[in-house]
Amino acid sequence: MSQDTTSIDRAGTVTLGGDLVLNRIGLGTNRVTDSDTSRAVLNAAVELGINHIDTADVYTGNTSEAVIGETLAGREGVHVATKGGNRFSSEGYLPPSNDVAYLASAIEASRRRLRAETIDLYYLHRVADDNPFEETIQFLKQVQQDGRIRHIGLSNVTIEQLEIARGIVDIAAVQNQYSVFERANEPVLQYAERHGIVFVPWGPLKSGLDAEAAEVLTRIATGYEAQPQQILLAWLLRRSPNMLPIPGTQSVEHLQANIAAASIELSDDDFSELSKAGLASRSAD
Repeated sequence: MSQDTTSIDRAGTVTLGGDLVLNRIGLGTNRVTDSDTSRAVLNAAVELGINHIDTADVYTGNTSEAVIGETLAGREGVHVATKGGNRFSSEGYLPPSNDVAYLASAIEASRRRLRAETIDLYYLHRVADDNPFEETIQFLKQVQQDGRIRHIGLSNVTIEQLEIARGIVDIAAVQNQYSVFERANEPVLQYAERHGIVFVPWGPLKSGLDAEAAEVLTRIATGYEAQPQQILLAWLLRRSPNMLPIPGTQSVEHLQANIAAASIELSDDDFSELSKAGLASRSAD
């Protein structure tokens, strides 16, 4: 496979919320730090055509948002998604909160760190039981109407929760765990496909694969002169036109390899074999 690092357009695009056209490989930033390395990765991502950056207020203790704001604020055509609802302290993560007062404060803090008048996509990071879900969604709808967020997303949700939320406001994106080897959210993906919701898989390169599945992945990767991670991304891109993977990295070289995965066109046989290997590996856990 030719390692063409300028080929992100080969992955195609998704339209989020009816107006944001996003290239179908984004960048996850849960490991972004206040460092020249992280800034180099962010700048390289944009230069290579990535126009969707995914973060959250809890990533690296607010640092991810702050560095993204410092580095990318004002870049034309770059769309940043963030999340609120998970909480942390100096001692680690705290129980999540959907309390509207807490979320109101979190949204304002994210806007300041991102240097954004309007956040392009704001996810409820996790559904919590400290506030009625419908009330939380109504609150996000009001924030959207006020112009502080452009589109609303949900993360780590069920179909039932999606249905409730969509009865109140348009949901532009869903971010649940999904990969070749982690397919418990297949019904949520199928629901998103039916309703035109962008599906953003977190952990797209995570693989708790067994030895047999690892052999299949390695053999297929060798056939395309590719790295296993590239095959995992190519599988996701083929799996659904609604799919927008957001692999993270701390390396420009790794970033380039992820983008080059857009050039890989898996054959029907390879796609099917890898799909079956993933399910079999999961069943064996």
